[in-house]
Amino acid sequence: MAKFLLTGGAGYIGSHTNLALAEAGHETLVFDDLSTGFRELVTQGELIVGDLLDQSVLDDVLEDGAFDAVIHFAAKNFVGESFENPSKYWRNNVLGTRNLLDSMSRFGPNVLVFSSSCAVYGEPVKIPISEDHPLAPLNPYGRTKLACEWMIEEEAIAHRLKFANLRYFNAVGADPEGRIGMLLPSHPQLLEACIDTALGKRDVLPVFGNDYPTKDGTGLRDFIHVSDLASAHIAAAERLLEGGNSMTLNLGTGKGFTVFEVIREVEKQWGDKFNVELRPRRSGDPAVSVADSLMAQHILAWNPRFSDLETIVATALNWQRRRCESCS
Repeated sequence: MAKFLLTGGAGYIGSHTNLALAEAGHETLVFDDLSTGFRELVTQGELIVGDLLDQSVLDDVLEDGAFDAVIHFAAKNFVGESFENPSKYWRNNVLGTRNLLDSMSRFGPNVLVFSSSCAVYGEPVKIPISEDHPLAPLNPYGRTKLACEWMIEEEAIAHRLKFANLRYFNAVGADPEGRIGMLLPSHPQLLEACIDTALGKRDVLPVFGNDYPTKDGTGLRDFIHVSDLASAHIAAAERLLEGGNSMTLNLGTGKGFTVFEVIREVEKQWGDKFNVELRPRRSGDPAVSVADSLMAQHILAWNPRFSDLETIVATALNWQRRRCESCS
């Protein structure tokens, strides 16, 4: 058994990883400022409410914690908002990561799994996207993630940090047992927007761009189930703790679904049609984004189990139905 600190562990992916770690027999402590995370999603371990920008609090947590590894999820992650308020993203994502690295260099541990993003690649020049693809992020969010990767790599040279930079694609779905899931944010992504529409929380479902060079004109994305992401984080951490080398890996399925395909699957499972409104493309959105995850499959002995579109939608709908029932 190992002891993990999860920054941002009250968020969507962090909370699923926290749950999976506990089920695997590990001890966890969640550090989250709850600005976009939720106390109710922390179903295992202790929660400390704190901010990575507060160096003294972070020092205290790491000095007292005797952690074996850190899994670093804490970040702002809305592409559109990153254009509107880039300083917020550089401050939270980059300075927060810098503070974490500084505290780890003083108090340990020396193992870090970092929640990176396919946004570091920008517009694909080849599909599927492998780890050696050119790095040319199109938005401030992606640029902050790439800056964090560079800091981590330099820290590894200076202080013998062992790391896994995990560049994952589009996280979706919910815990297959319906215990936790996405709590709808103020900037919902595609699947959450579909469910929001199904629940009557919005009258119109916007689709941004229908003139992309794809089979139906809408953007095509590699959707990876959040539980599959959680298992990959655990596999990466355990490999590092067992003496494995640092790594930078893609996490995806190698397949993609268009915006319209996702909408049609939600409509089919929900049993109703949505009022779809076509809008212009959003700045910074590539036409196609599909991962080559063969390296992760090989190094981590990892394969997605829940990332077919039917299961993704079914688990997300089940979670939201349960929430509606508990609130009624």
